[in-house]
Amino acid sequence: MTTYQAEPATESAEAAAEAAAERLVGILNDGSVAVLASIGHQTGLFETLAGLPPASSVQIADAAGLNERYVREWLGGMVTARFIDYEPGAKTYFLRRDIAPSVSGPGVANLARTLTYVTLMGEVAGKVVEKFRTGGGLDYSDYPGFVQIQAADSASVHDASLVDTILPLSGRIDHLRSGIRVADIGCGAGHAVNLMAQAFPASSFVGYDFFAEALDAGRAEAERLGLPNVRFELRDAAALDLREDLDLVTVFDAVHDQAHPAAVLRNIWEALKPGGTFLMVDMKASSNLEDNVDLPWAAFLYAISTTHCMSVSLSQGGDGLGTVWGVQQAERLVRDAGFQDVRAVDLDEDPFNAYFVASKQG
Repeated sequence: MTTYQAEPATESAEAAAEAAAERLVGILNDGSVAVLASIGHQTGLFETLAGLPPASSVQIADAAGLNERYVREWLGGMVTARFIDYEPGAKTYFLRRDIAPSVSGPGVANLARTLTYVTLMGEVAGKVVEKFRTGGGLDYSDYPGFVQIQAADSASVHDASLVDTILPLSGRIDHLRSGIRVADIGCGAGHAVNLMAQAFPASSFVGYDFFAEALDAGRAEAERLGLPNVRFELRDAAALDLREDLDLVTVFDAVHDQAHPAAVLRNIWEALKPGGTFLMVDMKASSNLEDNVDLPWAAFLYAISTTHCMSVSLSQGGDGLGTVWGVQQAERLVRDAGFQDVRAVDLDEDPFNAYFVASKQG
């Protein structure tokens, strides 16, 4: 029997091992900062600090309506993460002005909102570990607060860009103004479809989703906004049974979650009238792993796919395409569904997503 014998460690190998260990310590630290930043967003601490001059932990806790001891410990983490400046003599804390735009405010630049996905992944990690052994996946009900997190993240893009930048990609703005039939598939909490209904009162809109909690949120917002031209229906997109009924269909970051995306896309093609338009938004990444190595947010995409998007598809006996199905596969499946004219568009306003516009031949 041959016995493996390790090669003697060389100086370069030792240096490489030391560098790898340093990187892992950095990951440990940065992962912890991600959790603290998520807490800072969820508690409103970043928003509070953005409006305060240098202040003590007591003053910050009072302004945020929070427990001072927890606030003080959190502030310690943010100081050591270089998010917050600390004056030892006065014992005051101040949110750094270069950091503030990335952790506060309603716009797409607020990445602290996106960091809440990290805490969500932590909550379900143990359940996902078990699925590595048994196969299958987790149900949507296994993700506490996911609807709210996703809705807030999507709203940051849609509030800033949906009506003025994203929808014009469809080429249907004049038709929307005059009045057409529109559906949003996998609408979630319905904010996007409500924004469209508010902007184009002559058109009629319907939001489809199979998550009742999300639809309740959409209906409540529509009622609050007084929108008579929108409705929400509990329906699985894979069972959508419409024939040449719609002029425009939108899907925002929802196709890759589906159990059977090809069937959903085919149903969308069937539902559109001849000459109708399909606008699909999905994560911007390559279908080829080697092309994603240098993508700045690639590791996050694979992580959220492993812990959520792929898993919820597999839980339904689905294909489990995952978040990183990639623009090449996305375009191919859209074409396979029957769409011949398909184009992909990038938007500066939304670097995380790719936009696909397809038309059904008349």
